Amino acid sequence: MRAKVPRKFKSPDMNLYDGTTDLKHHLSNFKSRMYLANASDATSCKAFSTTLTKAAMKWFDSLLPRSVSNFDDILHKFLTRFSIQKDKVKHAPSLLGVKQEVEEPLRKHMERFNKVCLEIQDLPTEAVIMGLVNGLREGPFSHSISKRHPTFLNDVQEQAEKYINMKENARLREPNWRLGNPHQSKENEREPKRKEEVGPEKPKRYHNYTPLRVSCVDVYREICHIEKFPPLRPIKNKKGGSRN
Repeated sequence: MRAKVPRKFKSPDMNLYDGTTDLKHHLSNFKSRMYLANASDATSCKAFSTTLTKAAMKWFDSLLPRSVSNFDDILHKFLTRFSIQKDKVKHAPSLLGVKQEVEEPLRKHMERFNKVCLEIQDLPTEAVIMGLVNGLREGPFSHSISKRHPTFLNDVQEQAEKYINMKENARLREPNWRLGNPHQSKENEREPKRKEEVGPEKPKRYHNYTPLRVSCVDVYREICHIEKFPPLRPIKNKKGGSRN
């Protein structure tokens, strides 16, 4: 008994073809799914349109009625229309164009470099190492790699991971990373000290005072004999000062 063919063959991990990516990879992926589903030729013709989008879908809709008799006809027309896109497939020399930007961290650059490597088929290890060294920004890691001349990709990745961890750990230990702006933190530390030195402002007991019509010296002469006001204390010893 023949197994039933599912209605939809598009899975979440199969990207739609828009006419700009690698058409051979798309066809290989589609054929594998049709083979696993044991789909007939007619079913493959109908299911193929569900894997297209944008320009590729417009091309499929533009096919004349009854111009396709089997799936091989669709493949021939499809390859004739989009075979020019095969020139856009990346090759090993394209790695030389992956440069580390001025403010780009090494971890982010390595992730971007590895993503480009995955898009290139049959990539030699020597080309990967050469492209990585060529694209690094000048610094301790690029100097270390250039001196050692590694021949294995695992060695390069291990060295890069060590350097990334060292930089990130050093960054976490910086006061600027933990406390924010260091100048701002210093100002915050000085602020309470200034308040302590000045002290809290005492509330005023009276708001209106009678202005004096005589000098303070005359006032003190008049009240110096009163016991409630003790005489002034002598000034403490100071260098170059008088005790009187």
